Amino acid sequence: MRVVSGTTSLVFGFLVLLQGCAENSVALKNQTQALQQQQIALQQRNTELQARAADFDRNNQELQSLLAQTRQQSKIVEDQLAAVREQLSTATTQLAQVRDEKQLTEKQTEALMASARKRAGAQITANSSLQKNLSTLNLPGIEVRADGDVIRVELPSTKLFQMGSSALQPVAGGTLDMVAAELARNYPQQTIGIEGHTDNEFIQTPGVGDHQQLSVARATAVYQYLVARGQIPATRMFIVGHGSNHPVVSNATAAGRERNNRVELVVYPEKAAQ
Repeated sequence: MRVVSGTTSLVFGFLVLLQGCAENSVALKNQTQALQQQQIALQQRNTELQARAADFDRNNQELQSLLAQTRQQSKIVEDQLAAVREQLSTATTQLAQVRDEKQLTEKQTEALMASARKRAGAQITANSSLQKNLSTLNLPGIEVRADGDVIRVELPSTKLFQMGSSALQPVAGGTLDMVAAELARNYPQQTIGIEGHTDNEFIQTPGVGDHQQLSVARATAVYQYLVARGQIPATRMFIVGHGSNHPVVSNATAAGRERNNRVELVVYPEKAAQ
């Protein structure tokens, strides 16, 4: 009887163990399924994230391409702007030169008109009054001659200007001061024309222009120097540029061309208005 009872207990325990194992198996199976579902969800999430990363990468590449294009367009615009600024600077410089030339032309025109007005209603002295002082002019090495009603003081360009230029040499001041002092002493009231002349050789100096422009520029340089020194008032002087139109000798020789390159201070019989 005790054996049966023990056997029964053993069988019952075994059944309980089997039931526990079955329950554990079901629990493990459920956990496995849950984990598999989580894994599937994670894989889906990872796929979504990879797709989004790919989208971001494509967008980033597009943005990089757009940025490169923008930089290239910006460089083109900067280059165009620099070119426009350079053109504007050149145009401004040319405009300033045109204005200077216009002012010079207006100044010369006014001087010529003033001279014409003076000739029309000026007080005329006898021709001999100019010529009698001709012998008293103390201008060694400088050609002085009577020419009809006027006295011409011939100043070689070699004594005044740098070669092929209208810029005065440093030594030109001494010559101009000497001539101005003599004219002021002998002809204190007469009108004085400053006439520029050149030879007919081709001008090789850049920026000088033609013979007419060079002759005007040289006459202007002498006029400005004399006005600055104050020995001859500006109201007594006017400027004329003849270019190569009035040579005193032939241009066939170097000596002739050298003499024709000159500035003449011309003393007129008209007295300047005070």
